Amino acid sequence: MRREQEMLTSLFEFATEGIVICDSLGVIRMVNPAAERMFGYGVSELEGKKIEVLIPMRHRQGHVGLRDGYVSRPEPRVMGFNRDLYGVRKDGSEVVVEVSLSPFETAEGKFVMSFVIDITNRKKSEIELRLAHERLQQTSDALSKLNSELESKVHDRTEELADAIQRLAESKREVMHALESEKELNELKSRFITTASHEFRTPLGTILSSASLIGRYETSSDTDKRKKHIGRIKSAVHNLTEILNDFLSLEKLEEGIVRCNPEQFDLSKLIRDLVGDMRTLAKKGQTITTEYSGGAEVLLDRQLMKNALINLVSNAIKYSPEEQPILIKVDLQKDILRIDIADRGIGIPDDERPNIFERFFRAKNSVNIQGTGLGLNIVKKYVELMDGKISFVSRINEGTTFTVEIPIPAN
Repeated sequence: MRREQEMLTSLFEFATEGIVICDSLGVIRMVNPAAERMFGYGVSELEGKKIEVLIPMRHRQGHVGLRDGYVSRPEPRVMGFNRDLYGVRKDGSEVVVEVSLSPFETAEGKFVMSFVIDITNRKKSEIELRLAHERLQQTSDALSKLNSELESKVHDRTEELADAIQRLAESKREVMHALESEKELNELKSRFITTASHEFRTPLGTILSSASLIGRYETSSDTDKRKKHIGRIKSAVHNLTEILNDFLSLEKLEEGIVRCNPEQFDLSKLIRDLVGDMRTLAKKGQTITTEYSGGAEVLLDRQLMKNALINLVSNAIKYSPEEQPILIKVDLQKDILRIDIADRGIGIPDDERPNIFERFFRAKNSVNIQGTGLGLNIVKKYVELMDGKISFVSRINEGTTFTVEIPIPAN
């Protein structure tokens, strides 16, 4: 339990985004080091103060009313849609921020968790980019005027002007491409913030609630109750770990850090060990069985294969009800490996199947089940790194079978 508490503390203290937790009265209860650095305060210096201490003076009075209105109708959302938000540092200077709110409730009352990101540099970059675009437009207007004045000049001047126009067009395309890339990055970051804040809210609320209740059970007769809440904390930490692993895996894949490093290993042993580990995560009455045919030794990337299978089996457990079987069928031939993972879960709606491998996509019938929408996207990238492919068949409320096929290279 100490190790899990240390993991939770590290998650809070080493997050790169600022995290501020307030009670229903707007009193700051917890602040992580990133938020303290962002606003220039020392350790625990903000705790006990009203959240308005971080709001510029010109906005404080209005913010109190907005805060009270939010507490009466709490919901996860991003603040300041289509307008800039400002925070004020201890020294009085201001910083441009993005803020995402997530309410949660524990035995101690109602709380609001704020994820705060300093976007001052990004705003400066946007201003510089807009000015560059304006200068580019001014240059374009000047060149158009020059073109009309030079129509009567010699052929050589005409060619020089044509070259200038071509360079201008190329520069404009580069600027537009940069604008599109920046827009895509901002959309991805917004989706990340929304997903992270939503998925972190439930396990953090569970941990805070169970940690508060454990302290009330002091006698030996309360052992079962303590074990129950310790189990809830372990499960919540496991969920947080899965979320972090998804985000870290996606970042490594996007940066090209993950490579395929084939090695000779016993696939049958990997399957046995994996099934043994996953059975500890199965729901009540769920069984995980295997059917294995063909050879045992294979030349593939062991870690990529293991990570992909863990993700697929975890999904089968997560999206299947209790008392339902999960089957892992492996067929290893000389030139190809085929693995089927079948469950009898909720299935995938027909109209959403084309999007199932996209980043952050979650089917409409899975919104009440913990998840980031990254797992299948990551699995697909892992399989493709090994020159393989992944497919599936599914029926609503009858189950889904994912099939991984990977060619086996010759020794």
